[in-house]
Amino acid sequence: MNRKEQTAFKKFLSIRGMGAALTAFVGLIIIYIVFGIINPSVFSGQNIINLLRSMSKYLLVGVAQSYVMITGNVDLSIGSVVAVSAMISATLMTKGMAPVLACLIALVCCLALGVVSGVLVGKFKLPPFIATLGTMFVGRGISYMVNGNRNTDALATGIGKDTADKFSNIFYYGKTFGVYNTFWIALIVFLIFFFIMSKTFTGRHIYAVGSNVDAARLSGVDVVKTTIKVYVVSAICCWIVGMILCAQAGMGNMEAGNMYEMYGVAAGVIGGVSPLGGAGILLGTFAGAGLWQTLENGLNMIGAQVGMQRIVIGVIVVGAVLLAELRGRKKN
Repeated sequence: MNRKEQTAFKKFLSIRGMGAALTAFVGLIIIYIVFGIINPSVFSGQNIINLLRSMSKYLLVGVAQSYVMITGNVDLSIGSVVAVSAMISATLMTKGMAPVLACLIALVCCLALGVVSGVLVGKFKLPPFIATLGTMFVGRGISYMVNGNRNTDALATGIGKDTADKFSNIFYYGKTFGVYNTFWIALIVFLIFFFIMSKTFTGRHIYAVGSNVDAARLSGVDVVKTTIKVYVVSAICCWIVGMILCAQAGMGNMEAGNMYEMYGVAAGVIGGVSPLGGAGILLGTFAGAGLWQTLENGLNMIGAQVGMQRIVIGVIVVGAVLLAELRGRKKN
């Protein structure tokens, strides 16, 4: 490697959060290979595309939570917003409403919850834990009430089997180029928000708010507007996950999205997004979501109990944050 290439490589590694992201990708590869050696069926083509489809939900909630965490905040309402998306869209479809209109109405409701969270945190300066805890309960309550405190009937009862199948194929069961549409949807959303975060003023403002909110305000950043934006991004991602879960089940489930806010935190911090704000990139979140799903998939395929799966993943989440903290101390 010549000097010019060395300089370019060092510049690449110096990108904020790139080191942690690469560490997560290396960990993902190692874990995948280890599980593949234990059980060769892990390497099968069908398992790979199933893994990609399953990780898509974690990737989307990871993007949602990463946007919020980079500003130094947190969103505990993610799971509830997912449920609102799934239940409102499914309920309307079982009443005969066209899927496109039902999904758009669900989107508006999800955006409303995101804006409320952003206003409470950004404008009224409520602690994000308290503000989004409130919207979490409100969202879950809406998901219960929208269909009279019960899960919906099958989508086909309202929009017919053909239309219900088309909806399910678009968001979950259908494939494009041999890969499930779920993954392509998540990848497109990821690329859009990755571009916004890394190449636009909005992205710079998000990092500025997370690094030092007072300095950001003095430099002209609209902190309130930026905070609302990240919660709106979170709401959009949650809305899509709600569509995916609705398509997967063929109905609406009041408990949809349960614990997804924690899955989002895990995907982000495993990939190097700091829960304290100002650090991390979405490439790391991609790796974190992949590592999480690979762990879950691999442990399941080797017959590990669910409890053991949770323990292993929990240890890795804590280890990732601890490693980031030690790396930060070393730099200081």
